[in-house]
Formats: sequence, structure tokens, C-alpha cells
Amino acid sequence: MSGSLSPAALARLLGRWHIGASPAYRELADVVRLLVLDGRIPLGTALPSERTLSDTLAVSRTTVTAAYASLREQGFLSSGQGSRGRTCLPRSSDQAAGAGPGAEAGAGLSGAPGLAVPEGVIDLAYASLPASGEVVHRAFASALTELPALLPGFGYDALGVPSLREAIAARYSAIGVPTAPGQILVTSGAQHALNIVLRAMVGKQDKVLVEQPTYPNALDAIRAQGCRMVPVALPPAPETGWDLDAVETALMQQRPKLAYMVPDFHNPTGRLMPDAQRRRLVRAAAASGTVLVADETLRELNLDGGTAAPLAAFSPAVVSIGSLSKSHWAGLRTGWIRASESLIQRFAGARTTMDLGGPVVEQLAAAHLVRALDEPLPARRAALRESRTALLELIAAHLPEWQAERPEGGLAVWCRLPSASSTALTVIAPDFGIRLAAGPRFGVGGVFENHLRVPFTLPPDKLEQAVRALRSAQDRLDAAPQLRRTLRESPAAAIA
Repeated sequence: MSGSLSPAALARLLGRWHIGASPAYRELADVVRLLVLDGRIPLGTALPSERTLSDTLAVSRTTVTAAYASLREQGFLSSGQGSRGRTCLPRSSDQAAGAGPGAEAGAGLSGAPGLAVPEGVIDLAYASLPASGEVVHRAFASALTELPALLPGFGYDALGVPSLREAIAARYSAIGVPTAPGQILVTSGAQHALNIVLRAMVGKQDKVLVEQPTYPNALDAIRAQGCRMVPVALPPAPETGWDLDAVETALMQQRPKLAYMVPDFHNPTGRLMPDAQRRRLVRAAAASGTVLVADETLRELNLDGGTAAPLAAFSPAVVSIGSLSKSHWAGLRTGWIRASESLIQRFAGARTTMDLGGPVVEQLAAAHLVRALDEPLPARRAALRESRTALLELIAAHLPEWQAERPEGGLAVWCRLPSASSTALTVIAPDFGIRLAAGPRFGVGGVFENHLRVPFTLPPDKLEQAVRALRSAQDRLDAAPQLRRTLRESPAAAIA
């Protein structure tokens, strides 16, 4: 369960809800329904009582009673004791047949097929770049010259090759977070790092706070650990930043053991959390006894020059996760955890139940890349800025009804689709030569059906081909709206 929503908090989310286009109860029900579908009101949240909400909104109790009744009829509000029902989604025919109302959209997708796609298909499910060519090649060439000195050893090191840990620690120190090598554990990518943290710090039924939307593979990892997720919605565009009032409320009400956050060019929205919000977040987590885990995988992909200190600069208790996958190449499979030395030892103990250490040559190469981390970044950022501009212009030209949020950094654009089902688009997309990741994969409980993440990691000509394919796919849906009712689930698909 996701706690309760006060009348004042719901009124703030509703905004100017009564415009007189239809009866007040219907407008109230419609706005609440959209807030649930957008993930702004988490599933399982108890709505205010009819009396308190009618007082706060200055409407009759009959209006609120009728709105709640409409939401129950539509399947968006459970029948609760008295008038305090909890938000939910209408059950599909699969659930009615026995899948159970707790089954989540996307919950069965973690066992996805391999990452390869058929030749000629443009892959928009990955937000990832090809290798920074010569830079990566040169790093591996240097690593091979250093390898002979390590060959007499056993080759196992749960903490990581010392030279790489030293380089990562020096990088943190240079950006204002003093760090010793003993505070670094090298992992096989950021996903591996998150799994280690979860294995060490949470157990089944423990609560983990997550942003709504957030990175699908993180949700899969938290779900696989048997945790209960506490989703907190980001404000919808054109608003920016995070809803810290909602975060603080969730932390104090739910007391989650851990909070997984992506404050640096958030995936999928591309937002950058301001320093003032970072301070509030750290204070709120400390007050609730929650460990903050900051995923910094996209931190180096700053496209607009915005600045913010790493979350760990505001508290030594923050656990930071980083990686070279997005900035340099996913094929490196090199990531890390930065935390206190005592936590690093705890993480190392948890790691040995999963593996005994990473490949040595890759770590030697990664040490060279981290020491010269900025070398390929200016050219990569310039290319990404060009592709971001191209994608936004293409969406405006070919899909003008879509609302695309302009990202401050990262690798993708988060789009709201007023008249399309992202699951249905995902199902028919291969017919038009593209592969997509449906919006519900980025949230908890099947929300974001009317959202789609579109990466701008391809060159402009490929992006034009992809957007034209999206236009054709939506035209097909518009011509056959029954597809939205019959195509209930997108096929299992890997997402990066």
C-alpha cells in the first residue's frame, strides 16, 4: 500500500479541475483518473474522505460522493471502509481469469529475450551509444601492457583492481566529494551495483521508494528482491524538478528502508535535480532512516551546462552508483559503488554470493578511461545535442499532438501521447521497422500507458526514419481503435 493522500495534497494535484465543460462530479473523477494513469497518485493510495475533500474543494459532498462512485465503477478506486477507497487500475481479462489483481504490467518481462534485434529494425528500446572508438581501443591497448604484472596473482578481487578504485576515488574528490579508494567497489556495470546494494541492504517485503517514472531494469531488480515499492510521481511537464513535498510525505509515512533515485539527468525524463532539492531530499531521508541510493550513470551527459553537486556531497550516508556504460560504452561492463568504507565491506560480502570479482583487463582499461574521463565527452555531447534538436523538431513536425519534454541531459525524450496507447504501439511497431519499450515498463502498477521514451542516440537521418515509422504506427491505431482494447500487453523485450 502507498499510504494516504491528504485533502490539501490532492487539491494541489488537481489544480484547476472544474472548468464547467461537464458536471462537476464527472470532471473531478476524470482528473483523478488521469492522475492515477500518469502515476502522480500511486496505486494503493487512500483518497481523502468525502467530507474532508468536499470541505477543501468547497464543493458539495454529493459531488465528491458521485465522483468516487464513478471511479469505483470504472475500476480506479477500490471499495474501502466508509468512503476511503484506494486507487487501483481496472482489472484486465487475464487478471479476472486468475492472474490476480496484484499482477503488475511488466512484472513478467525481466526474463526478456536477448538484446539482438532483426536486421533492418531501428531499436528505440535502448538508450545507449556505440563505443567512443579510438579512446576505448587505446585504453585496452595500454591495459594489455600492464597485464603481465598482475598475472602471478589469483585474479580474484571482490573490491576491484586497485588502480581503478584509486582513479574513481580521485574523480569523486575532484568534483567535491572527498573519497578514499577504500570507499569504492568496482562492479560489472550499474545494474550489477544496484543488485549488490539490494542484496546487502533490503529483504523481502522491505519498502523501497522509487521515482515514478524511473529506469525499468531498476524496478525489475527491486521486484526480484521481493521488496514493496513506494512510487512517488515526478511533476508532469512543463513543470521541472521533483515533487519534494510528495517525497517527504512518502518518506515519513512509509519509512522505506531504501530510496532509489536518479537525480542526474533522470531516466527517462532527462531532468536534473537542483541543489536545493538535493538538500531537502537528504534531510528527509535522514529523518526517516532511509538509505539514499543515487544512480549517477548519466551524470556526464550534461547537454545544457546545468550544474548540481553529487548527492553524496550533501551527506556521507548516500550510496552512489556509477558506470562507464552511457558515457563510453556499455560493452565495457564496468561500474562502481561509492559509500562509507564499512558499507563497502558489507557490499563486498554480499557480492561474493553473486560473483568473485570482475575481469582484470577490462578494469585496467577502465582505469585509463576514468583518469581521462573528459576526453571523449565534448564530442559526444555535441553529437547528442544535435540529435536531441533533430528529434524534438521531428516530433513537432510529424507527431504534433505528442507532448515531448525537452531533457536537460541524458539520452532520451519522454513523450506524452494524448491519443495513443504505448503498449499497442509497441506491439505493432515491428511491422513498421522499429522496436519500442512501452510506457508502463517505466512505472509501478501499469501506469504510463500514454507515455513513450524515445532515445536520441541515433544520427538525425535514422531518427527521421524512426519518427516517420512512429507516425505510421499511430495512424494505424487511429484507423483501428479496437487494437487498443485487444492488445493488452507488449511482448517481452530487453530495455537499456
